[in-house]
Amino acid sequence: MTDAAVTVIYDGECPVCRNYSQAVTIAQTAGGLETINARDGGPVVDDVLARGFDLDEGFVVRIGDQFYHGAEAMHRLALISGQNGLLNRLNYWVFRSPTRSKWLYPGLRLGRNTLLALLGKSKFSQR
Repeated sequence: MTDAAVTVIYDGECPVCRNYSQAVTIAQTAGGLETINARDGGPVVDDVLARGFDLDEGFVVRIGDQFYHGAEAMHRLALISGQNGLLNRLNYWVFRSPTRSKWLYPGLRLGRNTLLALLGKSKFSQR
């Protein structure tokens, strides 16, 4: 595992996932943030997969010893996001509600899958 308090594990083949993961910031009080491209593999990715998380169904956020997946990951990340910049304020406003996160996340996943297909990229599980 890493020393960062918050770790985001995402699919680096998806440009939206990659750009979002690298653009989001967290509040200083939340500790450090590390982003990991799941396609690069490694012990953190192995741990996430061993826990049964499907990275084609959503990204994973680890906060301390807790793991969150998909809509719940988006919601948790929004709650600890910094309020600097338009992306972080928008992220907070949209995903601070667990209900809204749950309703919107499937659309984001569909967009990711469509984008990967349009770009001729395989899903994570098909790598």
